Amino acid sequence: MKRALVSVSDKTGLVPFVRGLEENGYEIVSTGGTKKVLDGAGIKTVAIEDVTHFPEILDGRVKTLNPYVHGGLLARRDLPEHMATLKKLGITPIDLVVVNLYPFKQTIEKPAVTEEEAIENIDIGGPSMLRAAAKNFRDVTVVVDQEDYDRVLAEIKEHGDTTLATRANLAAKVFRTTAAYDALIADYLTKQTGNEDPDQLTMTYQLKEKMRYGENPHQQAWLYEDALPKAFSILSAKQLHGKKLSYNNIKDADEALRCIREFQDEPTVVAMKHMNPCGIGRAAKLTEAWDRAYQADPVSIFGGVIAVNRPVDLATATKMHKLFLEIIIAPAFDDDAYQVLAKKKNLRLLTVDFSHENEPTRREAVSVMGGLLVQEQDVLKEDPHDWKCVTKVKPTEQQLAALAFAWKAVKHTKSNAIVLANNERTLGVGAGQPNRIDSLKIATKHAGKSIDETTVMASDAFFPFGDSLEFAGQHGIKAVVEPGGSIRDQETIDMANKYGVAVVFTGHRHFRH
Repeated sequence: MKRALVSVSDKTGLVPFVRGLEENGYEIVSTGGTKKVLDGAGIKTVAIEDVTHFPEILDGRVKTLNPYVHGGLLARRDLPEHMATLKKLGITPIDLVVVNLYPFKQTIEKPAVTEEEAIENIDIGGPSMLRAAAKNFRDVTVVVDQEDYDRVLAEIKEHGDTTLATRANLAAKVFRTTAAYDALIADYLTKQTGNEDPDQLTMTYQLKEKMRYGENPHQQAWLYEDALPKAFSILSAKQLHGKKLSYNNIKDADEALRCIREFQDEPTVVAMKHMNPCGIGRAAKLTEAWDRAYQADPVSIFGGVIAVNRPVDLATATKMHKLFLEIIIAPAFDDDAYQVLAKKKNLRLLTVDFSHENEPTRREAVSVMGGLLVQEQDVLKEDPHDWKCVTKVKPTEQQLAALAFAWKAVKHTKSNAIVLANNERTLGVGAGQPNRIDSLKIATKHAGKSIDETTVMASDAFFPFGDSLEFAGQHGIKAVVEPGGSIRDQETIDMANKYGVAVVFTGHRHFRH
């Protein structure tokens, strides 16, 4: 008779699976709460204490850490000396292990979880049995995922055992599972101890879906989600309508969501295109904010990704419907607004929980050949009244408000980044150029005749020369916000004074590479 050891925290689907094992000639060894469930279902079980000849101790912390268990798991059936040792010591081989782990992840996701509670949900015996069985996969079947119950049982019914290929596949899943489990524990305890730069980086993500393709159709791509998902994220968004998001859609939508998070006080619309804002508008009403975002760049918004920070109403939806858009992200859609927008079968409509827009951020990682770059997210909060005016002309309160608006926009524009704006909307965006004055020329060209006495400029980093301020002054820009810090700052200040432009230094740059 073959022997199966069953000890699970999550008992979903357990009884029919184990009953199937019993019907196919397996003796069932079980522990604690699992044994109670199986006994209650009329399945005959052997208590783990009768195998180990030792009681559970330390409130269940020790029950399977025993040679009678691990000898039965690790003995190689093809080595006569191994089998002789088992016979000599009275150890019965274990042929199948069914284990899933204490719910550490679910525990630390609780808002008020204590460290003591988290630590008590660190499984020790479970991972030990899984790893032992997985190491010996040529002889032992190991099941860590309920999704594999049917597959395993079907093979046993058909062949009397699982195939070697299946056992190898299940073993690989075990090591992925225990690695992810340990990574969560390591991350939790590292944070608890306040270590900000551990010598080893442990990260774990779960496959959400395989993408149709990547950045280009000839590239394969996969979407993985953080093991502890964030509520305010595209991956946690609810898709109400439209086809699946593509790789590029997700990147644009993520950037749109990061940008809209900057604007909380007023109804605001962000139009994102290739990870740069092509238009941002704000107003007392969402429909007016839409008009202003559209006016910022009526050409680039075509095929864009839209993020809004208020529920989409009918008036706004009617205007949106006239344009080809890829995605609209909002806290909600009014029923009549949804009916209008859903007429376009491919338009993706997503809702995100904006009540979590201020939740703590996690570090972000970017791949490079051979490794990862990891950094904190750029969520610096700044008060414009703390900025330093360095010119003879001082910005008015209206200009300061416009500068604050432009500064938030330039923060989400690819460097070198220049944003021209007034207090209501962006007027022109110059992004991703190898020099700053070219970005300024692009932004000025986009703004065109909309530049007037209310126009201000934001630069994500300092000006290395005075030429950009000269160009700005010649084209009617009246106020500028930039970090400062160049060895040629005085050249910039002198040029601004020459054209009567107010310049404020923030002391912080916002490169977006």
